[in-house]
Amino acid sequence: MSLSVRGVGVRFGGLIALDDVSFDVAPRSVVGVIGPNGAGKTTLFNVISGFVRPRAGSISWEGGPLRAAPDRLVGLGIARTLQAVGLFPRLTALENVMVGASTRRRAGFASALFGLPRSDTDERRLRTDALEWLRRLDIVDVADRLPTTLPFPMQKRIALARALVSQPRLLLLDEPAGGLGTEDIESLAELIRSLPTASEAPCSVLLVEHHMDLVMQVCDEVVVLDFGRRIAIGTPSEVQANPAVAAAYLGVDVPPEQVSLTTADAEDSS
Repeated sequence: MSLSVRGVGVRFGGLIALDDVSFDVAPRSVVGVIGPNGAGKTTLFNVISGFVRPRAGSISWEGGPLRAAPDRLVGLGIARTLQAVGLFPRLTALENVMVGASTRRRAGFASALFGLPRSDTDERRLRTDALEWLRRLDIVDVADRLPTTLPFPMQKRIALARALVSQPRLLLLDEPAGGLGTEDIESLAELIRSLPTASEAPCSVLLVEHHMDLVMQVCDEVVVLDFGRRIAIGTPSEVQANPAVAAAYLGVDVPPEQVSLTTADAEDSS
């Protein structure tokens, strides 16, 4: 497995944010994490990203323990987008994307400082890669614009290009469809579906999202959280038919024996 989450638990004082959460993200797959507000989705992402340390459980990446600080993730082949985009307001769209490619810089600090030829070659290569991702996301025409002058959907595309230019083997997408219209969501779905099968630098995707249409379109497997616990896991169709999921989202009354059976089935599938 590329990413393995086992028995992760997180508490904030007396609040249980995550309780014994387990699942895997296989190579070249798209896994979605869904659940009502307060279910623990963002906390889970923060644990994987190194912002929150779990009180129980473990996370492994490509066969080894994952304990890296957030600023070391890209070097391990993991990239993450943020709900609030997190772009640098005084850098152009192109420069923001080039920041994401900085871990692939071959020239050292001294070369860059003194403007040596190797540094210039490095800069041209990173610029070319950044422009290519802006083209792929259909925003190359705003390469020289500041993010603050652009609509929010374009800012989200820039943030996504910045994550992808690092050529991650695992991409963590935190609410990528938030604030997007129907047409933008369709384009996003097409892009996400293409990532695991890309001929160059294919990557797995772990997606936290509220837009169920997007989740059901792009995910191979869906993990459902409620009050910090995993209540279901399976294919999109399996999750849609799960009575415990309906209970969590819609407040539907579910017989206790069905909830117990659903939880047991979820545990067996890990």
